[in-house]
Parts: sequence; structure tokens; C-alpha cells
Amino acid sequence: MSEASETSDATESDPTPIVKHASDVRYEAVDAAEGLRKGVLLDESDGAPHFALRRFELAPGSEVPRHTNAVEHEQYVLAGEYVVGIGDDEHTVTPGDTLLIPAGAEHWYRNDSDDTGAFLCAVPNGDDTIELVE
Repeated sequence: MSEASETSDATESDPTPIVKHASDVRYEAVDAAEGLRKGVLLDESDGAPHFALRRFELAPGSEVPRHTNAVEHEQYVLAGEYVVGIGDDEHTVTPGDTLLIPAGAEHWYRNDSDDTGAFLCAVPNGDDTIELVE
């Protein structure tokens, strides 16, 4: 049994350390955007008391529509070059770039390159409401 599949008795004030191997992460397509996949690296189900850490992959030629989230996002670009729109501004990002997307900020993604883009995204645990902007 891997560490990730063990039941955690951690509490917020006394979390249990965990090592989750890459082979334990399952990636799923994101319904709102063709070509976007998400893998949850750590979250509440692993005993992480405050934040979820996710990895996203943005296929070449794909777009994520303009939307808002009820929670803030901190992101770190791992691979590729793609465009992130935040509010009325567009930013081309590359590996090593970091982003803060405040709660409620309209944002979107577009990968015009021939390479897959990838980024880490940390969000607070709990409910998040996602609303598409027309």
C-alpha cells in the first residue's frame, strides 16, 4: 500500500507527513475546456489541512474560457509557453513564471504553441465556485 492510499488521522493542527508518488496521481479531463487535464497532487483527502496542490496540462492549440473562481490561485509555470489573460491584460508565460490570480478575477488560458503547457496551482481547501463569463 502506498502512502497516498493510507487513511490519514491528521488534524489541522497536527497533520501527518505524506509522500505521494507521481504514479499515484490520476489525471482527468476538465469539462469546461477541451485539451485541459488536471491532476490533484495533494488536498484534504491526503491530510493537507489548508491548501490543495494541483498540476494542469494545457495541450497545444487549446483554450480555457474566460471564467472566475471564488478562491484565489497561486500558479507556477512548469513547461511550455502560453497566454494567461487576467482581467483586461494578457501575459505570455514560460517555465519559472509565477502568477497570483485573486478570487473573483476573470481569467483564461490559450496555448498557441506546438508544446504542452503545464503549471502547478495552489488553492485553499474548501468549496470553489467556478463561473464562466460570456
